[in-house]
Amino acid sequence: MNPGNASSPKIFILLGFSDHPWLEMPLFMMVLLAYVFTLLGNISIIVVSRIDPHLDSPMYFFLSNLSFLDLCFTTTTVPQLLLNLWGPDKSISYGGCVIQFYMFHFLGATECILLAVMSLDRYLAICKPLRYPAVMNKRLCILLVAMAWLSGLANSLLQSSLTVQLPLCGNNKVDNFLCEVPVMIKMSCVDTTFNVAMLTTVGTLYSLVPLSLILVSYGFIVATVLRIRSLEGKKKAFNTCGSHVFVVSLFYGPVIIMYVQPSATNSQDKNKLMSLFYSLVTPMLNPFIYTLRNKDMKGAIRRLLISWCHWGTEEI
Repeated sequence: MNPGNASSPKIFILLGFSDHPWLEMPLFMMVLLAYVFTLLGNISIIVVSRIDPHLDSPMYFFLSNLSFLDLCFTTTTVPQLLLNLWGPDKSISYGGCVIQFYMFHFLGATECILLAVMSLDRYLAICKPLRYPAVMNKRLCILLVAMAWLSGLANSLLQSSLTVQLPLCGNNKVDNFLCEVPVMIKMSCVDTTFNVAMLTTVGTLYSLVPLSLILVSYGFIVATVLRIRSLEGKKKAFNTCGSHVFVVSLFYGPVIIMYVQPSATNSQDKNKLMSLFYSLVTPMLNPFIYTLRNKDMKGAIRRLLISWCHWGTEEI
């Protein structure tokens, strides 16, 4: 895929779901609706977290970062998917394809680390409540978020740069709805054993290590919560963490299937569904999971809507 290589195509054809043409228009409507909900939900969380003083805490700082990340994640792939579903043109330029898989792996790896950071925040808040305000200060929060973004960037630069060097020998048909590293590796006409091994190794590092840290954090959290005598206290603690556990499950399941298992064991239809799930469904559900299960967030949204209604009435 090196642009200096004559065998690299100038455009790629994203086959997507073209082998099921009857599915494209219903899928277009579903993806468009999901994308609108993703934009509205995540933008709402960012706005509310920024302007409501009741949400001025590390938990909502991390949550607003997750929402911004999800906005970028879906926007990297969904507009192109909608264009390809709408009409007969399934093409994407060489540059667009390269940018897409660089960004996709950058944002995906960042989310893996950010979810682990959020579990650390919940661990300190519940298991070390007296030390929490001093430890989880604004400087540390910014440092942890910066670490998540920089580690995601490092992952993308490694994996995507290795992939972009692979010759394709004129092959320009991408059997997916987006340009993604595992698919691009399969398209190469040379031995890709090293690339597959690196993808599996780095995929394991960026998925199973953060997931292990999350599980350890929640092990300590559960042990601490079970020692709480008050039933109301237990309920509040579990509600605080329940949303994050659900989000972690939705995100890490498809990621592990895609990047930790050897590529050869997955059918391409299965890979397409997994890619669609964690690039669209999970970012769409995240805002609803956090707002429906979070009393503070629901209260903040309610106060914001009421203030907007009052402002609108005064204007009239």
